Amino acid sequence: MRWTQSLIPTLKENPQDAESMSHKLMVRSGMIRKLTAGAYSYLPLGWRILHKAINIVREEMDAAGAQEVLLPAIHPPELWKATGRYDLLGEVMIKFKDRHGKECVLGPTHEEIITDLVANNVRSYKELPLILYQIQTKFRDEIRPRFGVMRTCEFIMKDAYSFDCDTEGMEASYKKMYDAYRRIFERCGLPYIAVEADPGVMGGGLSHEFMVPAESGEDEIVACASCGYAASTAVARVRQKPVTSNQKPVKKFPLAEVETPGVATVEKVSDLLKVGPEKLVKTLIYVADGKVVAALVRGDRDLNETKLKNFLKCETLAMADAKAILEVTGGPVGFSGPVGLKNVRIAADIDIREMTNFIAGANKADKHLMNVNFERDFELKEKEFADLRMITKDDPCHACGKAIEIKHAIEIGHTFKLGVKYSSALKADYIDRDGRENPMVMGCYGIGVNRIPAASIETSNDKDGIIWPESLAPYTIIILPLNVQDKKVADISEKLYKGLSRKNYEVLLDDRDERAGVKFKDADLIGIPAQIVIGEKNARNGLVEVKLRKDKSVKTVKVEEVANCLKKC
Repeated sequence: MRWTQSLIPTLKENPQDAESMSHKLMVRSGMIRKLTAGAYSYLPLGWRILHKAINIVREEMDAAGAQEVLLPAIHPPELWKATGRYDLLGEVMIKFKDRHGKECVLGPTHEEIITDLVANNVRSYKELPLILYQIQTKFRDEIRPRFGVMRTCEFIMKDAYSFDCDTEGMEASYKKMYDAYRRIFERCGLPYIAVEADPGVMGGGLSHEFMVPAESGEDEIVACASCGYAASTAVARVRQKPVTSNQKPVKKFPLAEVETPGVATVEKVSDLLKVGPEKLVKTLIYVADGKVVAALVRGDRDLNETKLKNFLKCETLAMADAKAILEVTGGPVGFSGPVGLKNVRIAADIDIREMTNFIAGANKADKHLMNVNFERDFELKEKEFADLRMITKDDPCHACGKAIEIKHAIEIGHTFKLGVKYSSALKADYIDRDGRENPMVMGCYGIGVNRIPAASIETSNDKDGIIWPESLAPYTIIILPLNVQDKKVADISEKLYKGLSRKNYEVLLDDRDERAGVKFKDADLIGIPAQIVIGEKNARNGLVEVKLRKDKSVKTVKVEEVANCLKKC
């Protein structure tokens, strides 16, 4: 392709609304343009890169035995209501009415749709296992679209779904998809980490997220360099200290109520009472599936709501509002405590099981209790203790006890073991060898296709622009004639352009009548792996420079040797 025939509107300055490096460079390099909040147009360079990512995904899914389908983007709400996710997704789901007044949903994902399709077309165990996938546009009303194509209202996703007779079969399908994901991200040149993750509104059991460590990432992961343990901070397990049986019993002091006027935070209570925050216990009041729950965590720790939700096995979990807290505890927000709570389930982080004489809210305005103790002051069953707190960088690895690292990361893929959640709700049953009906056991596997180029940019750039791996680059070679008015330069440029194109290289010829500095800057900004630079002096001697974008190394070679030089690069 010739630059003069292409739409490549590069920019010298960063867009004002861009926060992440990928957003800045995708706009500056002429890959994308914003239409409205959360919606972007892909220009020719951007589409070539996205198309390459899609091809890699498609090739590996096909190789793993999955079959491609294309499902509707407009859904009837009845299927979503049947699984209970119509209410769970809430305002994220984009809804509208057609001309007949019928409500419709723009698909944020397709579990319900694919399950309904299979339920109506697959009946026998002889037709299983089955893996279907699609590459489709999804729609979600994001509360805050940001980071360019990282978090948008309209995006392209590859979603696959496996259907098996039993859990053993599902595990085999899951491994196929897990391994396919590894090949996809390796081919894309992404430094990914597969981590244990929370399935969230998808439901089901164990899931894995495929994460690319990056400072701009919205997610956080825990990684252990010693043993390889990796998990999302939402589910990362905290290593528990062993309880020693020969510890001397601690004297329990009398319960005492103290005045804490206007002091409702851990920090302020600690300052007022001259104790460390580790001596306090926070009592957080939640509503889980309509029932009030009190969660206890040490004052210097943060409660992990994902762990709490999973422990309670509830569909919905939200902090109670001020009115509900007053009704349940008798006190205002900031003064809740476990002592005296009635008809309220109490769940406690395991860290506080051995605490004695701690401080907690008194369930009264401007008052706290000192010397609170389990059993004596309130009842808490052993089964209500669990790992409920956020892991910290100072915690040892759950698996090996060595040091961990917590880092930001970009989620590019997620695999789920759904079980029978959707098949049971939508009656996706099969008839087994004995003539009995059973729900199919499902798995689900998603890749955020738009995020692949963005994640690549976040991990591979320098002060001059993007550094593409060859597998994603819009072109593999850019030819830079520094003076297109010079006949010798122009002739060599044309010869190389046509010759390399015939050899199936993807070539961009910068045939603009521009200054050399402009061409160099644009070439580095766009990040094409190999640059062939043709200057007047070298051209007269039948020479050109081959420059690699990734390390800026330069070789001067004869025009006839360019193809061989590129093979060795």
